[in-house]
Amino acid sequence: MNVEIELALQNDRLIDITTVGRRTSKPHRIEITFHCVDKAIYISGLPGNRDWYANMVANPEFTFHLKESVTADMPARAIPILDEELRREILAQIVAKWGKENELDAFVQGSPLVVMQLLNE
Repeated sequence: MNVEIELALQNDRLIDITTVGRRTSKPHRIEITFHCVDKAIYISGLPGNRDWYANMVANPEFTFHLKESVTADMPARAIPILDEELRREILAQIVAKWGKENELDAFVQGSPLVVMQLLNE
C-alpha cells in the first residue's frame, strides 16, 4: 500500500462505500464516516437499522472509496463485530470522538459495526 493511502486511512474521516443490495443485488453508494482505531479501519453509525450494514452482512465484499486527501477505490470485505466486549472497546473510542460518551451503552447495543479488511493486499 502506498504512503498516501496509508496516511489517508489514518487521518481522513469521510468516504463513500459501494455495497451490493441484499434484495436487489444492485450496487448502492453512500457517503459515511470511518474510524481508524488501533490501526484497524471500522465503519459504524448511530444506533438503529442501516441498509448499508444489512447489505454488508448479506454481501460482505464492498468498495471503500477514499475521497478526501487522496482518491482511491479499494476492494474490501466487511467483518461484523458482534462480541459485546469488543464492541464496547471499539465504540468507546468512536463515541468519544463524537462527544457522545454518555450514549455508549446505546451504541454497544444498537449500532452497526464492521471492521474493514482490504482485499488484494
